[in-house]
Amino acid sequence: MPSKPSVLFVCVHNAGRSQMAAGFLTHLAGAAVEVRSAGTAPAGTINPVAVEAMAEIGIDIADQTPKVLTSDTVETSTVVITMGCGDACPFFPGVTYLDWKLDDPAGQALDSVRSIRDEIGQRVRNLLTELGID
Repeated sequence: MPSKPSVLFVCVHNAGRSQMAAGFLTHLAGAAVEVRSAGTAPAGTINPVAVEAMAEIGIDIADQTPKVLTSDTVETSTVVITMGCGDACPFFPGVTYLDWKLDDPAGQALDSVRSIRDEIGQRVRNLLTELGID
């Protein structure tokens, strides 16, 4: 594994789950990991409830914008974590793929999004352990 892994979080709209996961990983790993996120059908803006839930724990994702998933982004990532995008993510040999089954925060109340946020946070912490990053 390269000295600085690149982790790509992918969901459909790149407006909730993947943005929260990227926010957590950036917050926890700093410069030790290259953090990316993208969507197979990106929304126009990030989910404001996801922004609010992350702000509650001191992580600001308000300046993020949904981005379209490209084959190059996948191919140049060390780990690709999908969250509900099914078979829309291209496959490349040598890239590690993980699928995190998580509820979609779109249209959900803040209490529900907090639960999703907390589950994502725990998964990101586990990922850091797997990557050998303190």
